Amino acid sequence: MTLDVVILAAGQGTRMRSSLPKVLHRLAGKPMVRHVLDTARGLEAEGIHVVIGHGADHLREVLADAEVRFAVQSEQKGTGHAVAQAMVDGVGKGKVLVLYGDVPLIRRDTLVSLLEGVDERHMALLTVTLDEPTGYGRLLRNAAGEAVAIVEQKDASQAELAIRECNTGIMAMTATQLRRWLPQLSADNAQGEYYLTDVIAVAAAEGVKIATVHPAMTMEVEGVNNRAQMARLERAHQREIAERLMVEGVALLDPDRLDVRGSLSCGHDVEIDVGCVFEGEVELGEGVRIGPHCVIRDSHIGAGTVVEAHSVIDGAVVAGLNRIGPFARLRPGSRLAVGAKVGNFVETKNVEVGEGSKINHLSYVGDARLGRDVNVGAGTITCNYDGANKHRTEIGDDAFIGSNTALVAPVSIGEGATIGAGSTISKDVADYALAVARGRQVSRPDWPRPIKDKHH
Repeated sequence: MTLDVVILAAGQGTRMRSSLPKVLHRLAGKPMVRHVLDTARGLEAEGIHVVIGHGADHLREVLADAEVRFAVQSEQKGTGHAVAQAMVDGVGKGKVLVLYGDVPLIRRDTLVSLLEGVDERHMALLTVTLDEPTGYGRLLRNAAGEAVAIVEQKDASQAELAIRECNTGIMAMTATQLRRWLPQLSADNAQGEYYLTDVIAVAAAEGVKIATVHPAMTMEVEGVNNRAQMARLERAHQREIAERLMVEGVALLDPDRLDVRGSLSCGHDVEIDVGCVFEGEVELGEGVRIGPHCVIRDSHIGAGTVVEAHSVIDGAVVAGLNRIGPFARLRPGSRLAVGAKVGNFVETKNVEVGEGSKINHLSYVGDARLGRDVNVGAGTITCNYDGANKHRTEIGDDAFIGSNTALVAPVSIGEGATIGAGSTISKDVADYALAVARGRQVSRPDWPRPIKDKHH
């Protein structure tokens, strides 16, 4: 049987106190609805339908590359009405799974279990048993223990409010069933809305069996309505990532102070200190040590590298046995060969740093190539931008660049060349030559220093 997935994402999310549509708020660096879409794709669905309403144009823009069909719910008339909009737009004749764009951590395995028993005589509902069920719809069962209806919190009696088995809203049935049941829904309730959950009672009245499935973890079915819930889900999700990394052998000095906003793969004996953030695709080789409060984005860090505290590495490739930081910033296009060093308060961009070369402190090197065993002194900068265009600096093997040097690109420094400290170099320097370009020092003995006028 084919599968269509309907993701409800039309709500405004007023309790978020934000102009951004609720489902576009980020969890682990990715919009919540993207988490749901990624899980849905793992089910190999024939079609994925996203129901949009508030912020529809913004959602279309963010999900432009997502290969989904959009259905518009122009009036907020409840979840049943929302699903009905999607049914008009190309839902097939197989199974239909209903998910929510603000329930981001639902797992594929849970949904596979939910879908297994669905046929024309059976539908499936994901439920969860909560110690504190306030706010959730309660699942009603008959004397035989069969699910027969869901009652929403605002419509529930005192006896029904005592029930702890709750509706998550996630359900699956056949498209034929759904097309038959949706027209039977009523808005005669406290909210004046068409509840999708009312199909449970319709199905039970027909004699269709309602199978209930439970998630492995409550976190899977938790939705987001406000910033506090968002923060709780973020920490729960990050803790789960941390547990997985530790099982894989990563040493986390404090698993509660780690943020992975993308994917992080690690070799053996990797150590990560507190407060580090990993964004995009990050790979850490064997024996890499990351100091506290570093941010690493879309980068490869080779084996044996040490990244000291408060360093930012973005779009860089670090070959291995490197030392970076503290307080270093490697910007996109930075490539460090084996054993190269970028020290404290050094910024690099679009640069190749050769094997064994060192930029130890307080320097900016951009749009440049450094050969092997180059030493760049403190306070050196490559003047790569003329106000309109970027220009390159080439530095040969074994060159020595004295402190406080300005290399005005385009310029080439030859192999083994030496640049005197405090120089401004705007012309090429030959191999093994010494270049000094600075003002002549003038000394005046017995020079009378100006004295303040005491009358002023």
